[in-house]
Amino acid sequence: MHPAPSIIVFTTLSGLGFGLMVWLGVAPPTKTPWVMAFFACLAMGLASAGLMSSLLHLGHPERAWKALSQWRSSWLSREGVAAVVTLAVFAAYAGLWVLTGARSPALGALAAALALVTILCTAMIYTQLRTVPRWHDPLTPLVFLAYALAGGALLNGAMDALPWLLAALAGLQAAAWARGDGAFARAGSTAETATGLGAMGRVRLLEPPHTGRNYLLTEMVYKVGRKHARKLRIIAFTLAIALPLILTLAVSVGHALAGLLVLSHLTGTLIARWLFFAEAEHVVGLYYGAHRDSLAG
Repeated sequence: MHPAPSIIVFTTLSGLGFGLMVWLGVAPPTKTPWVMAFFACLAMGLASAGLMSSLLHLGHPERAWKALSQWRSSWLSREGVAAVVTLAVFAAYAGLWVLTGARSPALGALAAALALVTILCTAMIYTQLRTVPRWHDPLTPLVFLAYALAGGALLNGAMDALPWLLAALAGLQAAAWARGDGAFARAGSTAETATGLGAMGRVRLLEPPHTGRNYLLTEMVYKVGRKHARKLRIIAFTLAIALPLILTLAVSVGHALAGLLVLSHLTGTLIARWLFFAEAEHVVGLYYGAHRDSLAG
């Protein structure tokens, strides 16, 4: 799949913002209202920036509001509705605390639960797609949730829980990469099944379906070299997971180091999310002679 920058930014920042909302709802770092105001603005700013960036991927951003009406059948619509409701409830929770000095644990728990639902809806946009076997896996929503909760814990300063979350994220990400590498072959889709000519033997494309680039090739067919993918995986894993995990276990994390760890985690997450899209093989690529390497590997 084509790794569009707007979608990478959307899934990364919104996940980080809603992940922070989870922690602020159940385990805020301080009881001081104005410090809470800063963290609340940070969480809502990250989530809103991510959601706004997703509009850049639409052909008609001015019609984005219409997507909210399809919540019965569309995970994209459900995500939009969940995000709006979550932001409203979280704003009420934070506003009540800042303006009155009274924290409502029940309202915070509700905001945290809604933030988790929003993250899950984002993940399900991709998990539901049978046409992308690498995404159509139970690990996909778990990885999204793990990145959001680990990033939120890092921003929230929840250092007791952070090592456990990073360790869980390490296992989930490694497993997702390992399972994803063979997902297309396990799905059983080939040029023979795509064309319905398998009974005649191996199908070889005589000519491509189109003489030039088109929407399908631009959006659905993208190749990243295996050597480059391995290097990027190592970099992403090191920056997003290994470095924060090692340092939080080895030294006392102050504000300056915490800021560097947030930047490291964010950079690694952006790289991992780029790979999430770049390595995903859509079955439509079979009509263009793509994915032969995936089937052979």
